[in-house]
Amino acid sequence: MSHQSISLLKNLISRITTGSRIQTRSVTYKTRPVTVIHGDVTNEVEQVMDAMHAPVYFETYDIIKGKYESFATGNGGIDTEEQSAFECRYNNVDIVVIRENTEGENAVREHQVVPGGVIQSFKVTMTKFWSDRIAKFAFEYAQSNKRKKVTAVHNKQKDEIFMKLADAFFLESSQEVAKMYPNITYDEICIANCCLQLVEKPERFDVIVTQDDLCGNIVSNIAAGVAGGSIMPGGHFGCEHAVFEQVESVGIGDNPVALLMYSVMMLRYLKLLLSADRLETAVKRAISEGKCGNNSTTTQDVVDAVIANLD
Repeated sequence: MSHQSISLLKNLISRITTGSRIQTRSVTYKTRPVTVIHGDVTNEVEQVMDAMHAPVYFETYDIIKGKYESFATGNGGIDTEEQSAFECRYNNVDIVVIRENTEGENAVREHQVVPGGVIQSFKVTMTKFWSDRIAKFAFEYAQSNKRKKVTAVHNKQKDEIFMKLADAFFLESSQEVAKMYPNITYDEICIANCCLQLVEKPERFDVIVTQDDLCGNIVSNIAAGVAGGSIMPGGHFGCEHAVFEQVESVGIGDNPVALLMYSVMMLRYLKLLLSADRLETAVKRAISEGKCGNNSTTTQDVVDAVIANLD
């Protein structure tokens, strides 16, 4: 990996993590623009931001006319041990899933060999550069957030590798980067066993990284379901921009808890750390009071409960 790439990744990681607990935090922030792609409950997020006087302003964007490219997705959740107001099958689960966004299935390279009969897909496109980048991203995230272990997920089965060259790039990169972080435990697991372990012993995982976007999508949705389903937030990180949303394919419709928690991720990405801490604390208080886990609770009820718990 080039020095330029490492420098870029360190700069990116520093923007999305809270960093050291003893860092100095300024109470004066420059107002930052936030682009909103309107959904069912994005207006409620704006309500909370206004109530807490977060130093951001909102602008709308037509997603049909725009284009955005991200290279990493980070799906994080609320620790099941902390959120006892929600009924969870497991305790002590706190997993972050990081996956590649621009390669693997997202490469989408295919053509029709025989009209109306045969379609050939070249969806597994991997490069050493991107393998280095996603591995470095995962370990930088783990180190910055005081995580203890990174697990690389691959398609290896026993002594065979289905995608020998693609998996070789990814595992080689992960092993090389792991040597640079001796304080972080590194291990590897095949996708089939990973899915099984997520259901049986999810507490064994800390940070999971996948290069294959299909594997990453499967793993992140299982992890989200284990830890709380539709309340899980997620983010997509590019070199200069980031997009935050509810973890896809879980739950029915948008959940205000997920949207508020990915707003916390957004505020930390913008280095608005005091605002991020205030919002996260308010959401957790509302959850602990049982005001977010009732089926009869409306979206506005959740918003009102969070606003009432703002310091």
